Amino acid sequence: MTITFHNQLHNTCEVSVILPALNEEETIAICIAKIKEVFKRYEISGEILVVDSSTDNTPVIAEKMGATVIHPRLRGYGNAYLAGFKEAEGDIIVIGDADNTYDFLDLYTLITPIRNNEADMVIGSRLKGTILPGSMPRLHQYIGNPLLTFLLNTTFHTTYTDTHSGFRAIQRDALFLLSLHTGGMEFASEMMIEAARKKLRVTEIPITYYPRKTPSKLHSFADGWRHIRFIVLLRPLPYLLIPGILFVLFGALMMISLLFSGNIEDYSLHSFILAGLLLTGGVQCVMTGMAMKMYAISQGYDTRCGVIGRLIDYHSLEFLLLISCIFIVVGFVSGFTVIFQWFNAEFGTLNEVTTAVISMCGIVIGLQILFSTILISMMLLKEDITRN
Repeated sequence: MTITFHNQLHNTCEVSVILPALNEEETIAICIAKIKEVFKRYEISGEILVVDSSTDNTPVIAEKMGATVIHPRLRGYGNAYLAGFKEAEGDIIVIGDADNTYDFLDLYTLITPIRNNEADMVIGSRLKGTILPGSMPRLHQYIGNPLLTFLLNTTFHTTYTDTHSGFRAIQRDALFLLSLHTGGMEFASEMMIEAARKKLRVTEIPITYYPRKTPSKLHSFADGWRHIRFIVLLRPLPYLLIPGILFVLFGALMMISLLFSGNIEDYSLHSFILAGLLLTGGVQCVMTGMAMKMYAISQGYDTRCGVIGRLIDYHSLEFLLLISCIFIVVGFVSGFTVIFQWFNAEFGTLNEVTTAVISMCGIVIGLQILFSTILISMMLLKEDITRN
């Protein structure tokens, strides 16, 4: 997708720099001073927006230095930027942390590809550049960031090197093509995913990443989980649906082959129980993946695309309800067979484990499909009302 840069639309402000701030009184002045220096040196008409949720003197310092301070209604990394985007007037929007870990003297280099109409979005890549000692924990540098970047690239067929860099620039028209919703740290992933979906021209430039002066506000495992959860939410097919389908097929084939082989109680009972576990677990994976896909669509994170997105409608759900009823009936009939045999044995010892496993699998699978279908239908309710 090629987006023409229209400076004449907003010629009073070429660049808007948005700084989310949470108690950054030690570094906010340094960041603003560097931005103003770049504006002056390269004769750029620009504005500085500090989106502040601080309890210290950060907003006071920012206002004294000429920045516009915005107080977002909701806290969070993504919410800060969403609030800043609404107020930004520049043709180029730059985002960066207010902790001075990114050198804002590199601002001109960051925006140059956009000014030259060579890119719609530019990422300052730390992993492509230099990470100074003490600026990033080894867990993040060698495991967390590379792993999350690999996961996003593999899932969405991109070639980014640093999907969680907080130093970015984007052309205004390109920004408002992106459907951005998330309010937490997963906003960084959402922005990169949306850029790929909208086929923006994304360029990465190497940057230097500097140590923080104050303790980091990141929570390694919690924030990492938020990114992984968001990626799986948008693409459940490779992580839930395909493994689930494989488990279902393998479990079902294994159960059928053991049933036809005979003498399960004597020789293959444990294998039969394992097959039942694979079957029920696979169904749960499939139904969870379908529910996640529908949730993503209903909340605006995704569109009704792909095979799963097109298949999920009320007609499909009615069919699933029928399937769930069949499984439940089979399960209960098998269960009553065991009870009847137990009654005939005058409540003595039984050797009906195979039938009991079939009963359990039927009832569990039927209930899994039933409850998942009800959940999906509730998420479809708003869409159906709108359509009617």
